[in-house]
Amino acid sequence: MYAIGIIRYRRPLEEVIVHQDAHRAYLRGLNEKGLLLVSGPCDPRFGGLLLLRVPDGDLNALDAVRDNDPFVKNGVAQYELLGWAPVTGKEALDKI
Repeated sequence: MYAIGIIRYRRPLEEVIVHQDAHRAYLRGLNEKGLLLVSGPCDPRFGGLLLLRVPDGDLNALDAVRDNDPFVKNGVAQYELLGWAPVTGKEALDKI
């Protein structure tokens, strides 16, 4: 199972950028653990998107992803996490 994470900035971009390095380091750690497949900011820059692999289909595990993000801890962004069951192209996605 997979999930889409939508991150929306809750503060002006100047305040968000202060926490950007810590946020990106956090995401690199999730990527190294195999939980985060890909991420990046939206254009225009109002937030970002995440593609996550959900371990054992446990959608509750996503709460920890959100709650431990420096953006959330510092109150500059909020998450929306959506469980996703891809069909077309799933075989290619599973290889990542």
